[in-house]
Amino acid sequence: MNERPKWKNALSHFKNFFTNKRTLKGARITYEATWNVALVFIIIIAIGGAFGLGIGAGYFASLVKDEPIRPYAAMQKDIYNYEETSELYFANNVYLGKVPTDLEREEVKINDVSSYLKDAVIATEDENFYTHNGVVPKSIFRALFQEVTNASTQSGGSTLTQQLIKNQILTNEVSFERKAKEILLALRLEKFFEKDEILEAYLNVSTFGRNSSGRNIAGVQSAANGIFGIDAKDLTLPQAAFIAGLPQSPFGYTPFTQEGKLKKNLEPGLNRMKTVLNRMYDQEKISKKDYDAAMAYDITKDFIGPQKSPIEDYPAVTIEIQQRSIEIIAELLAKEDGYTKEDLQEDDILAEQYTTIADRQIHQNGYKIHSTINKKIYDIQQKTVKNYSLFGPDKEQQVIDPETKEKVTIMEPVETGAIMIENKTGAIISFVGGRDYNREATNHATRSLRPNGSTMKPLLVYAPAIELGTLSPGSVLPDVPLRLDPSSPGKIWPKNYDNQFHGLVTARYALQQSYNVPAVKAYIDILSQNPIKYLEKMGITSLNENDYSTRSAAIGGLSYGVTVEENTNAFSTFANSGKHIDAYMIEKIEDKNGNVIYQHEVKPVDVFSPQTAYLTLDMMRDVINQGTAAAVKGRLKFQSDWAGKTGTTQDLNDSWLIATNPNVTFGVWTGYDTPKTLETSGLSYSKRNNYLWADLLNAAYDVAPELVDPSESFKMPGGIVRQSVCSISGLLPSEGCSKAGLVTTDLFKSGMAPSKRDDSLVAGKYVQIGDKKYMALDSTPSEFSESGLMLNPDYIEKLFGIRISDPSILSENNQKLKNLIIPNNKIEDNGKAPNALKINLKGDTITWNKHGEKDVIGYRVYKDGKKVKSLKAENALSFKAGKGTYIVKAVDIAGKESKASNEIVIGNTQEKKEDKNKNEESKKAENKNTEKKDANKPANNNENKQQDNKEQTEKADEKENT
Repeated sequence: MNERPKWKNALSHFKNFFTNKRTLKGARITYEATWNVALVFIIIIAIGGAFGLGIGAGYFASLVKDEPIRPYAAMQKDIYNYEETSELYFANNVYLGKVPTDLEREEVKINDVSSYLKDAVIATEDENFYTHNGVVPKSIFRALFQEVTNASTQSGGSTLTQQLIKNQILTNEVSFERKAKEILLALRLEKFFEKDEILEAYLNVSTFGRNSSGRNIAGVQSAANGIFGIDAKDLTLPQAAFIAGLPQSPFGYTPFTQEGKLKKNLEPGLNRMKTVLNRMYDQEKISKKDYDAAMAYDITKDFIGPQKSPIEDYPAVTIEIQQRSIEIIAELLAKEDGYTKEDLQEDDILAEQYTTIADRQIHQNGYKIHSTINKKIYDIQQKTVKNYSLFGPDKEQQVIDPETKEKVTIMEPVETGAIMIENKTGAIISFVGGRDYNREATNHATRSLRPNGSTMKPLLVYAPAIELGTLSPGSVLPDVPLRLDPSSPGKIWPKNYDNQFHGLVTARYALQQSYNVPAVKAYIDILSQNPIKYLEKMGITSLNENDYSTRSAAIGGLSYGVTVEENTNAFSTFANSGKHIDAYMIEKIEDKNGNVIYQHEVKPVDVFSPQTAYLTLDMMRDVINQGTAAAVKGRLKFQSDWAGKTGTTQDLNDSWLIATNPNVTFGVWTGYDTPKTLETSGLSYSKRNNYLWADLLNAAYDVAPELVDPSESFKMPGGIVRQSVCSISGLLPSEGCSKAGLVTTDLFKSGMAPSKRDDSLVAGKYVQIGDKKYMALDSTPSEFSESGLMLNPDYIEKLFGIRISDPSILSENNQKLKNLIIPNNKIEDNGKAPNALKINLKGDTITWNKHGEKDVIGYRVYKDGKKVKSLKAENALSFKAGKGTYIVKAVDIAGKESKASNEIVIGNTQEKKEDKNKNEESKKAENKNTEKKDANKPANNNENKQQDNKEQTEKADEKENT
């Protein structure tokens, strides 16, 4: 019998087991028990889960209970309140650069960002960005589990929205409380903002390491510019992938070091770029072809080299614009809080507070600051200064070494400061801060105070005097030795730069030649009317109390000095018809949204009348045309209507030239930082400065001729007349003045032209002793006097209140007075006849010494009792004689003769004695006969005889004198 296969037996037993009633009953019981147990577990888990969720929710609520409910406006302000570097501009919207800062950031709109970069960032940082509501629960639980279990892999659970909240509203603190607030605010942010708004903010907030110059950067625009030298909208795929990978480890992946050099190991950044490309490909953001091309691309060739910041290329202008902007914003902030500019000036602590806030805003708020500086003119003037070879030598100077604190000797160069200002607006067109700003970081054009020397004269003396009615261009002033310093009444002060005095000069000529004495004399005449108030109106801010009373202020002797900007700006007042327009450099400031928060406004200040301004300009024209700045005319490439003034300070430490034409005012200063004389061998210090002024203007003319060379001239306003005057009195010419050729024509304000006739010149007699002339008396013998046109000896004292002891100085350097007789003080008659002289014989020449009495004006030589010669006191005291007996008598100013000198006999002595005796006997006999006759005549006849004798004697004397 065949046996059944074993497998069939096993199958049969298995079937019987499951079909057996007992088995089925056991299975049913087991199922029911298992289900009940499972159900219990499900219920326990559900209850536990609910309990856990409740606890979690409660814990979450406790974490966020102090977080305020933020409205839309508050969240918008916080999200977009990221630091952004302010930008600086030259005039006409020409970009200069960014304000130097620790973190460079430039805002960019989402539409101006490459689509590659947007896709790369989303693929790398938050692939579900456009589908989630601010958080991804799965990611949060995963991150929470990893945190609780302390897993080695921390994947993170933050969306872009959460990262934005963390960066802009919360902190980087690692805690459950911060994470809870982050989730809550992310959900709220998603409710208020569109996805592209959130992405735009994220792209502007994130940090991206360093740029090619080693500076920290934030925002994709700064990253694109700083790494590849292009805008964010122009990024290629590999470039976008490289930048998108940086936020995970900005300073680990950045290709540049702090020194602005390319890292030796670029692999971390390159590998991160490949990771980004992989994710973009996996998420189908790019095609296989684009992926392969980008993976094969050598991104390192796109890295740019170090880029200079504006403070490197334009240190002076960058810092100047920044400082002025801080001052403006500080005033705006203070004004919002109810403070004025004057409050800040008077309270240093308050000023410091607002300055600090303003400085922070300049670096963080992304302003666009537009200046008035013309880049072309600025650039070419810096180049001109760099190439100028006539500054003069460097000189030794001892300084304290800041590290060793010991004295060391350095070579100090001649420095310079220059500035150009547009008259009608006050805009600072260009400036020169110095020869090398990096040498000492001093802006010699805008921040350095120096005495302004004779450039002060038109500002503080001549224009105010004209305005106050004490002076006109044709007014006469004394340039003579005066003692005008009340602190040293015995000292001659002031002196002129040439150490000479030039007599009587007009105000016009005194300014043209820059004489000090006339300027101080004219200043004293108006000092009681506080002329320094005009300086204040013209923007001179460095005055102190002493400056209001010191006479040296007239010639630039201020306590602290002025800046080149202040001095030049003051001169522009004359070009603006007497109105001062304050110089400025900041045209406007815009916030990052393009709103203008500051716009400069021109606010003219009335200082002088148009007539005063023009008369002062006309005087200063002579300085340029034929005065101390005449050298510039041959140096300039162009000829416009210039009016200006030179200046030199004590010991020749500073040299100035400031001049204005109808368009611009330009000023230049040269000097050593530590004051020392500019005088050297070769070209004079003043010409070196004047030539620099001309060269800088020529440079500006090359790039902007229409600006620096206007076709029009200064126009004379109404209210000015021309009048002929006598140039030594400033009065209407007299006949004597005309004869002397001293008539000149000048300009006057209407109503200020002279109406009085000149009486300074008179016709009369004078005597000369040596090289000095004295007024003759009525009784002075005509043989010793001369007639001529002379200066009235009382004129100077009457006109100027001073007595000149040596009038020769009036004509010594004044060609107009060369032929005019200027007598010394009168010789006073001593009231007696001079004493007799003693004469000597040398060969055939009779000699004698000068008479000892001061009123002797000449000598008469008698031969044999008859006058043969009259000699003036200034002639040689000798007479060549022939045979005869000689005596000499001295004659004084009143015409009185001395007694006869001793006799000198030349020739036959015996014969002469006999003749003399006979003559004497004959005279005696004649006299006796006369006496007898007279004795027999009536008394009245005697009286008539005496009268006749007297008349005959007078006629004889008159004849002799003649």
